[in-house]
Amino acid sequence: MLSSLTLLALTTRCVSAAFVDYTLNIVNAQISPDGFSRKASLVNGQFPGTILFANKGDILRNTVVNQLTDPTMRRSTTIHWHGLFQSTTAYEDGPAFVTQCPIAPNTTYQYVIPLRDQTGTHWYHSHLGSQYVDGVRSAIVVYDPNDPHKSLYDFDNESTVIQLSDWYHTPAPALGEDYFDSGNEPVPDSGLINGRGRYNGGPAAPWSVFTVQKGKRYRFRVINNGALGYYTFQIDGHPLKIIEADGIAHQPYTVNSLDIHPGERYSIVVEANQTVGNYWIRAPITARRSSSTLDPELVKAVLRYEGAPAQDPNTSKSSGLKLDQNLLKPVENPGAPGGSAPADVVIDLKYGGVSGGATGWQVNDSQYKSPSLPTLLKILSNNASTNADFARSENTIVLPYNKVIELQIHGSSNVADPDGFPRIPVHLVEP
Repeated sequence: MLSSLTLLALTTRCVSAAFVDYTLNIVNAQISPDGFSRKASLVNGQFPGTILFANKGDILRNTVVNQLTDPTMRRSTTIHWHGLFQSTTAYEDGPAFVTQCPIAPNTTYQYVIPLRDQTGTHWYHSHLGSQYVDGVRSAIVVYDPNDPHKSLYDFDNESTVIQLSDWYHTPAPALGEDYFDSGNEPVPDSGLINGRGRYNGGPAAPWSVFTVQKGKRYRFRVINNGALGYYTFQIDGHPLKIIEADGIAHQPYTVNSLDIHPGERYSIVVEANQTVGNYWIRAPITARRSSSTLDPELVKAVLRYEGAPAQDPNTSKSSGLKLDQNLLKPVENPGAPGGSAPADVVIDLKYGGVSGGATGWQVNDSQYKSPSLPTLLKILSNNASTNADFARSENTIVLPYNKVIELQIHGSSNVADPDGFPRIPVHLVEP
């Protein structure tokens, strides 16, 4: 928990900010999002979990209550706030054994996060092993009262948040054991849109339905909060006007479909200007391998106009322009850090598989192992300040203050599947 002194400091810096309070009860429950019933780990008993809403400049106070009990899944937890800057609040970022100890069962931890100037579409998820695959994940929306694109849409609320998730019928710990034993990466059993979908050979589980009024414009916030697969998102008969990518406002760019990878977020404006009826929302999933239960085309939802009958659409897949990320242009371009001058420090990072035929990965010939004392606590309690103060297996690099750092990331020939998919995506968490 934060000390009173720290909380006072936060309050002093953000006098005009409002506190926005959420309680996130992390619980186990039986659910069947695609028609297959299994135990899951959930936020407030929901999948996806409670969506967090705030305004620019607010301070989020998220109280996480760990009520997990199921022995087939992890019972400790932490929460990472994906996309939120943690300037001066690194201790609230959430990665287990890096910034904090896991939150033990029957205990509570409050995260206090000043949003400052951040806006846009983000998400949160467990950051302990692969726990979020079992369901601990959902969206964060930070509204901008001066949104440069506000004139382009009429609706932007909880009903226009679209979360794409890959789903597994087997709990994450068992999937992990099989992966490290066999080397075969887990394949999802289905893909879900807002917690609903179907799998090959399964029952006709209900689709998620998004209701619109003819003549109105909707800002849909699309999030891939899955683990491995990416989706090709489109709505039959309706172009997608992209106005935001990963929390950054962009110049409007109209496409017919877009690929969205794990962790990515887009805001799109959709005009309800077609004949009143039902239209497929499609998000076929591309996974690294196939399975008997995964039908990539069964990732669907329904766009339903008010007045249309409650039935499945009979529309056809649209063709046309696909998102080219090279054509995305932010409304405000901050430029490269440090301008055009060379970086102060250049760091080479080489990714590769571990030696000896085992399944695992390493950076600069060192495989990460969680330390017994979280990295941040080691800095605070032991005054750790050089690379030598950390175990080699922590892969910690100490950087000079207020300098421009260039990371040169190198893959190697042993980190790709036979079908050519790269095995190691890289995620840079904002400091």
